[in-house]
Amino acid sequence: PDARPGAGYTGHSFNDDNHCDLTTMLGSVAHNQNSGEIRGIAVGNLLGPGIETASLPELGPGGSWSTCTNGCHVEPPQDVAHVQFRSRIAFKLVWCPPNFETFVLVDDAGDYLIHGTPTGALPQRRFRAGNYGLTRGGKYAR
Repeated sequence: PDARPGAGYTGHSFNDDNHCDLTTMLGSVAHNQNSGEIRGIAVGNLLGPGIETASLPELGPGGSWSTCTNGCHVEPPQDVAHVQFRSRIAFKLVWCPPNFETFVLVDDAGDYLIHGTPTGALPQRRFRAGNYGLTRGGKYAR
């Protein structure tokens, strides 16, 4: 709970427009870095130390991390999961138009898993609309 962003902090996960992929990964790829091929992501994007801090080693090697969804609107997806970590997503959260009050979870193929309409505090509407905007035109927004 006292980790800073990039060092194990996960409070932003699913609470903005972009950090909406749950990426499964092998332990051997957790320290992969972005060498510039992912648009909108900092070169480097060193997440490995944070992934280790937030992981539960007693569950075995590998794990999951909330990664950026930008770049998922093209085929093949050019997002952090697929490019930096050479992985598939377990699921992607996509807020649904027109009101962005309901979301769907879709798998790596873009197939529907489940949906929900949460109550209480939600991410800001601009983040929910922006999340859909990042997926528009691709298999995750059908």
